[in-house]
Amino acid sequence: MRFNILAFVSGVGLLQQQAQLPQTEWSWILILIAIIIGLMWRRYAVMKYIALRKILVGLLCLGIGFFWAAAFAQWRLSDILPHDWERKDIQITGVVASVQPENDRGIRFRFDVEQVLTEGAVVPQHLALSWFKTRPAETADKSLPVLHAGERWRITVRLKQPHGNMNPHGFDYEAWALERNIRATGYVRPSIDNQRLQAWVPAVAYWIEHIREEILHRFAANLSGQAYTGILQALAIGEQHVIPRDQWQIFTRTGTNHLMAISGLHITMVSSMVFALVFWLWRWSAYLTLRLPAYRAATIAGLLAAFAYTVLSGFAIPAQRTLYMLAVVAVALWRGQQASATAVLAWALFWVILLDPWAVNAPGFWLSFGAIAIIMLITVGRIGASHWLTGWVRVQWAITLGLIPLLLVFFQQVPMLSPLANAIAIPLISLAVVPLTLLAAIPLFDFVLPWAHMLLSFLMTILRSLSDFPQAVWQQHAPPLWTIIVAAIGILWALLPGSLGRGFFAGFPARWLGVIALLPLFWIPPSQPGTGELWLAVLDVGQGLAVVARTEHHAMVFDTGPGFGDSDSGKRIIVPYLRGEGIRQLDALIVSHADNDHSGGALSVMAEIPVELLLSSLPDAHPIARAATRTVHCHAGHSWYWDGVHFELLHPLAQDYANPQRRMNANSCVLKISSAHGSILIPADIESKDEQTLLSHAGNKLAATVLIAPHHGSLTSSTADFVNQVNPALTIFTVGYLNRYDHPHETVMDRYLNANSNLLRSDRDGAILLRFAQSEWSAESWRKLYRRYWHYR
Repeated sequence: MRFNILAFVSGVGLLQQQAQLPQTEWSWILILIAIIIGLMWRRYAVMKYIALRKILVGLLCLGIGFFWAAAFAQWRLSDILPHDWERKDIQITGVVASVQPENDRGIRFRFDVEQVLTEGAVVPQHLALSWFKTRPAETADKSLPVLHAGERWRITVRLKQPHGNMNPHGFDYEAWALERNIRATGYVRPSIDNQRLQAWVPAVAYWIEHIREEILHRFAANLSGQAYTGILQALAIGEQHVIPRDQWQIFTRTGTNHLMAISGLHITMVSSMVFALVFWLWRWSAYLTLRLPAYRAATIAGLLAAFAYTVLSGFAIPAQRTLYMLAVVAVALWRGQQASATAVLAWALFWVILLDPWAVNAPGFWLSFGAIAIIMLITVGRIGASHWLTGWVRVQWAITLGLIPLLLVFFQQVPMLSPLANAIAIPLISLAVVPLTLLAAIPLFDFVLPWAHMLLSFLMTILRSLSDFPQAVWQQHAPPLWTIIVAAIGILWALLPGSLGRGFFAGFPARWLGVIALLPLFWIPPSQPGTGELWLAVLDVGQGLAVVARTEHHAMVFDTGPGFGDSDSGKRIIVPYLRGEGIRQLDALIVSHADNDHSGGALSVMAEIPVELLLSSLPDAHPIARAATRTVHCHAGHSWYWDGVHFELLHPLAQDYANPQRRMNANSCVLKISSAHGSILIPADIESKDEQTLLSHAGNKLAATVLIAPHHGSLTSSTADFVNQVNPALTIFTVGYLNRYDHPHETVMDRYLNANSNLLRSDRDGAILLRFAQSEWSAESWRKLYRRYWHYR
């Protein structure tokens, strides 16, 4: 059974690695295998055929998992917004499914479509929408409506298909949206016809969301102005987005972030407490005990409590895993049987993947099941009893060691103080803060919220101190696949049981070799440029620009993409890319000009990665310039060599800074990078007048193998003379998907095509990876390299 479940899960995982969904004709292979198994089962019962039958059954389960996931995906992908209806006004009616707290820009909410009122329009059933605060010129009423789950509305929206940034080591938004059944995103258009039609639509899902919303608002009202309100809200209903980013940083650096969501530990604790309470109370009544044994009544109560808490938490993967494990144990208790620990875990794994085939893409899936598997490996079936403290230390050591490969794969960092931080946090959170928080979720018990907040404040003081240690987190490159496999085998060997030897590491001989198997994770660096080579990554940051350039011993970033509050390109895209590639410091950071789409992520990059020199056209009083340890203004003629590669700034002229009336775009830094294998020109947001200036004073330096189109392909740039002088073999447009500026303009693209230049676009190709090496150059699209069936085509 365990082998077959693993085969089923492997089939689901295999499907999620495919660039396109399989044809239905391939399902005949399953039927053929099933027929062979049936014939063997009936005609051959001798021992020598048992192994073959098991292999065939495993292959059958693998195929069932593969085609189950394929059918699930085909069904969900069929609910699609046609390209012809993107960015068009569509009037719909439907129900608000959930609402996030209001922010500076507006409200985000989920919407279930019931009816499309615009004739001919086709709209998916489930949408993720924003209702932005309007400008005074658009409507007389700037206020946002108060939205609640379960309300029926008529609204006018503009939609687009789910589309995210595609970068190495980056977050796959399109996979995330597919798993959550978000089939279109968009925003509500200002209209007098936008109207609430019904205050409440009766449905179980909306009722649950209404309860979650009521708890969220009640906690906010009772803890107004308190620092850690968001954490208590997350512990009660699983809304992790309400936790401020700086607090998440503390949890990440101390390895306690698993406690700040509703985890299996919390659900198990609540279920156990309800089980014990009901068991104790039930035994007091002879009448009840005679009709239903106390352990059965307690089993039902504990399982119902786990189910209620899981539903209240939003049904996250760790919560699902725990619920299904408890359900298997409950069935065994009800039947008076013992359940194998590995069987319990296997059935939980099966149900999670059966109901959510995309769970295998989530880090939480691997970390949750991995941690439980490690705990079982070192506790289940061991001979002899050990002191509780020794056992607890052994579990903490095993989890810390066992999760290192997964943490490096998903996050490229390992919290070094995690065992100490968890030793303090787990008892306090699980035995005090969570019970008080859940008690406060009941309206009559609001008075216990300040107690929970007081205990949490005490814990946060300790965690903040641990987080401030300089070496609290080990950060490095993403390890190669083979080192992960070797490390996994080594961890398994190190944690194996046995009877040889004595002491803490007693067990199989030479278990220390398992720890040595982890060393390639840290020692094998990713590939790097050679002498005279130039590698660049034109990152997909949407409507903006961010370029990472590397030589043999140096690295720099040119522009840092857009920033919107806490969600800027530096944190989301650039820093994860640098960390994943093993870039620990920047020799230079160039911020071409102050426009948000070029400078929005700079402060985040500077906060996470040491920057030796800032080159920019920013005024000295600008926050980015003030945050730099060393800053120099860009000006034409500034040049340097790194490892045989020449870097030269061509714009602006030094005297241009004397004119305060010049537009920011006109002062954009323009960089030319030249190697023996090819060159690239990065002109940022210069416009036609600046192009003419470049032609007049640096015309002989403009020719380049690759050009990043100035101003994202705007009509104000890329004049015919400039295009012809640069004469690029490849032109890259860094643009956002269906951006409001309609970049790149068709006329501009025609100019480059007429110059025999190949074109790539970040909205369609994702990050563009360039390599100038071995007397040639190459360009690869990350969307093509990492193609999955759910990605935008």
